[in-house]
Amino acid sequence: IVCLFLYGANDHANTVLATDSTSWTQYTTVRTTAETGSIALPAVGTSGGVLPIKPSTTQSGRSFGLHPSMPEVKTLFESGRLAILANVGPLIVPTTLTQYQKATVPLPPKLFSHNDQQSLWQAYAPEGAAYGWGGRMGDLLAANNTNPIFTAISASGNAVFLSGRNIIQYQVSGSGATPINGLTGTLFGSTTANNTLRSIITGDTSNYFQKEQAAVTNRAINAQALLAPSMAAAGANGVPNPSQYTNPNTGALANNALAIQLQTVARIIAGRSALGAKRQVFFVSMGGFDTHDFQKTAQADLLAKLSHAINYFDGVMGNLMGTNLRNQVTLFTASDFGRTFTSNGDGTDHGWGSHHFIVGGAVKGGNIYGNFPVTGLKHAEDVGSGSLLPQFSVDQYGATLASWFGLTPTQISDVFPNINNFTNHNLGFI
Repeated sequence: IVCLFLYGANDHANTVLATDSTSWTQYTTVRTTAETGSIALPAVGTSGGVLPIKPSTTQSGRSFGLHPSMPEVKTLFESGRLAILANVGPLIVPTTLTQYQKATVPLPPKLFSHNDQQSLWQAYAPEGAAYGWGGRMGDLLAANNTNPIFTAISASGNAVFLSGRNIIQYQVSGSGATPINGLTGTLFGSTTANNTLRSIITGDTSNYFQKEQAAVTNRAINAQALLAPSMAAAGANGVPNPSQYTNPNTGALANNALAIQLQTVARIIAGRSALGAKRQVFFVSMGGFDTHDFQKTAQADLLAKLSHAINYFDGVMGNLMGTNLRNQVTLFTASDFGRTFTSNGDGTDHGWGSHHFIVGGAVKGGNIYGNFPVTGLKHAEDVGSGSLLPQFSVDQYGATLASWFGLTPTQISDVFPNINNFTNHNLGFI
């Protein structure tokens, strides 16, 4: 499983759109202000317009489209390998608008706060949470792996999503695990100094702090020694470099850092046999989605990178060193929260529910899951300024993925503490 986190809160209302005439009129009206014009996108069929998609399950009177920067996502949707989950976000119990307004049911803490909602999405609690649901899945499935250290891997720095009670998240860069210099070859011209250095930094001691430091260092050395040749072999034998993406604002070609993170994930998956890994949880991310200003141009570039990177990863999984692994690898998106439907002039403000993508060969793609929200303001899902009251909880989203990944109902209840407050534990998209 690969979690792709969009830091800053992606504007869902310009990512997946209702394009029927009633919805489109509301959309263009609300997203236009007298001060700075419109953050609404061009209509379907116009130059640079929204890309039409047709879900396999119709929603009466509705039609839909994707941001014009996402042609690869459109192709994956139409090929049946990408699904859209409509209006998902943190919830403790099913909640109506009246219950929210009167606070008659428990509500997620610290709504609309970036750090806290990032943590709620990844770890069910505000900033300071100890365990994430990716790490907890790793705890329960690590026994499937010969080397448990390769169970939970981040290509994007430290992430609470991968923190387990027992499992330790392993962090890598685009070049793989970072070695400790001086442990091989000569050191200061000496052929024996490297062994002396190793004994200093890994030697046993009676001091508990030094003992733990030595254990961590020794674990890192051993893991790097296993991972480096495995990733090198994968790179040499068939995990291609991602192409450059096209910046939609300038037309210029540029490297895509997200695609490079996903290349790192692919190289580790390719070396799974050498690493003794059968169940792995990965984390990748990109930032910049806090679009209070310059949203139209900023989000266009961000979503172009996202679409390009997802498509690259799907292509690599379709032929990973001669094997089609699409059915065994699922990528899903997550983000702090959605954004307001109203415009603040040149962007949008903090919201709640949002739409997300799930990609892979096992995904029941080509469909939008859940009732797509009414477009506009002052409806049953509008908690203010067009911010969406979620219809699905993050627990339901994660539980659906966890069920596919091999967790039992009992384990799912352990990993997702609020799941038993909801009737539907499987949303059916995979």
